[in-house]
Amino acid sequence: MRRPAIRPQLGSRGLKRAKALRRGGLFAFVEPPIRVLASWMAGLPAQRIRTRLRRSLAHAGDYLGLSEVELMGMSVLCGLGLGTVGVVVCRVLALPTVLALGALCLGVMAPWFRVLAVARRRARSVSRGLPGAVELAAMCMSAGLDFPGSLRRIVDSAADPDDPVIEEFNRVLQELDLGHTRRNAMEGLAARVPIDQVREFVNSVVQAEAKGSPLASVLTVQAQTQRLRRSVAAEETAAGAALMLLGPMTLIFLCVIVLLLGPVVVRFMMGGVGSA
Repeated sequence: MRRPAIRPQLGSRGLKRAKALRRGGLFAFVEPPIRVLASWMAGLPAQRIRTRLRRSLAHAGDYLGLSEVELMGMSVLCGLGLGTVGVVVCRVLALPTVLALGALCLGVMAPWFRVLAVARRRARSVSRGLPGAVELAAMCMSAGLDFPGSLRRIVDSAADPDDPVIEEFNRVLQELDLGHTRRNAMEGLAARVPIDQVREFVNSVVQAEAKGSPLASVLTVQAQTQRLRRSVAAEETAAGAALMLLGPMTLIFLCVIVLLLGPVVVRFMMGGVGSA
């Protein structure tokens, strides 16, 4: 019998796993069997799938502290659970057995869909919060702090330590404390949050360090650029919303026209029938 996969204790994954277990709920109940299944998944020669899952989990901020093999084990567990429920429902209600197969496939894919949804929500949160954080870092550097000191000041004064921007800045600080170069730490940030705003921020910091440019001025310009980009994106979204409302408004106008002209048409038809 295989031993369960080792539960992460250190680093970002260890913190996320401990927090998820403290919250309790369904994950705390199914976490032991997930680790048992993960020990079996570790022997599968599915390197391409594991690489893709590892990247998705990194984009989701180490969701629940899961490794790629644990996510595969969760998929198997969810597939077995929903598949069993599907079989029971099909037997009781005399439904086609193919519905149970659909439930099995849905259960297998559900954890990955959840991770992708968390990654998208995390990217949107970083996109909204990064301009303000960059501007605050520029102000701290103008006041005399260095770049790591400004990030640490932002992390220490944050109202919500679970905010994705704060988590990513804290991750950068941890890597710097472990001896990583600033370039490697910032490139790791760009890899974990693959959006244009983060790439521009990382490139500006790396280029300023390479060229010896004053980083405070570079960050100020970067914050202004990102705020302008966000304003343009909001205007484009508003313009798209107007186009999306065009269809429903057309249907509403048609309903109003029918309500207004309906009695006239009925009276005309009744008058025509009476005269005939």
